[in-house]
Amino acid sequence: MPFLFLLYLTSYLDRVNVSYASLEMTRHLHFSNLVFGTGSGIFFLGYLLLEIPGAILVERWSARKWIARIMISWGMFATLTGMIHTAGQFYGARFLLGLAEAGFFPGILVYVSHWYRQEDRAKAVAFFMVGIPFSEIIGAPVSGLLLQVHWLGIEGWRWLFFLEGAPAIVLGIATIFYLTDRPEQARWLTPEQRAWIGGELERERRSKPPSPGIMAVLMNPSVILLALAYFCILSANWGFTLWLPKIVQRLSGLGSFEVSLISGIPFVIEIPVLLLLAWHSDKTGERRWHVAVPVGIGALAFAVFASSERVGTNVALTMVLFSVAAAGLHGYRASFWTLPTLFLKETGAAAGIGVINCFGNLGGFLGPYMVGFLSNGTESYRSGMLFLGGCALMASVLVLAIGGPGGHATVRTWAPAAEGSVRGSGAPDV
Repeated sequence: MPFLFLLYLTSYLDRVNVSYASLEMTRHLHFSNLVFGTGSGIFFLGYLLLEIPGAILVERWSARKWIARIMISWGMFATLTGMIHTAGQFYGARFLLGLAEAGFFPGILVYVSHWYRQEDRAKAVAFFMVGIPFSEIIGAPVSGLLLQVHWLGIEGWRWLFFLEGAPAIVLGIATIFYLTDRPEQARWLTPEQRAWIGGELERERRSKPPSPGIMAVLMNPSVILLALAYFCILSANWGFTLWLPKIVQRLSGLGSFEVSLISGIPFVIEIPVLLLLAWHSDKTGERRWHVAVPVGIGALAFAVFASSERVGTNVALTMVLFSVAAAGLHGYRASFWTLPTLFLKETGAAAGIGVINCFGNLGGFLGPYMVGFLSNGTESYRSGMLFLGGCALMASVLVLAIGGPGGHATVRTWAPAAEGSVRGSGAPDV
């Protein structure tokens, strides 16, 4: 899990570093808000193409090899972004980066389902997804510092892409030698531990209905609702994340380094919120409300920002609201991604996760584009934030519309088969 955390941190950093680079890049290259919003979002058009096949490859082939391939290729394209000069090149580099990274996130989710029981899965997902706020907390000051350098006469924003893309290549090579695909292959576990994990996962697999075909997955009402909800969530999430430094720069008038530091503040609060919601969701077995409530609170924060003239000109109040929005738009994640595995299994679960993530990431294009479109040629981001708030509210409603097995998970307590075979909670000491 620490290694998956590191991989996800690197992944997210290479997605969002364009938001910090924009503080200098848009001025040097004379990009309008619309150009930046389009280029930021076009990442997700490339990303969606390989989502479903990537998730299925992890299930049927090898998580280790597929994740390694993804990381090496996206590291190469991330550094390529530092060489752009025109809007067309910006669009192309972002599209290729999305294409290279496609399948990484659903692949990780499928990989986690090979190791963790349903009743432990939200905590496991939360552990590696903490990499998201950490990437912002670490990336903000590092990116701010890199923007100040001019080594070899090259602008700092170009060095930002060069240096932040390189770790993905190194970690991709390490993945080939470090990750273990499944518990039965893990020599670092004892035979008893491997048998216990395998038995628990097999028992869970048998308790679910037969895995449907891909067309049946596509027509599953719960999958459709989750895909629509995720589309709305990511519209709000990425519209906010990729535009945050530009909004802070507009409101504060500060330099690039100071803006980068301030922009990292909202993501600090995400970490305890994400972990607390994941722990409580696993403890109670409830999933839907653990998604709908935080996302709805994020929607409210955007609405307050958009409707109040005072808040829109006060940096401190704005950052308080944006911290609430960031916590809501990230705190839902662990509970959300346990929902598909409640009613799908094996290849069906992999396909379902891929479908949801594939369609949902179209919102990653819509959100940044709409903020750029609504703010282009104006001095205000209020209309863009109101749009993002509407997307978050719609997501909250859609999640609550999910019923049956996609709603409340029944958490089962495992009892040891033989006295003395395990300790404490019934699990081997792993």
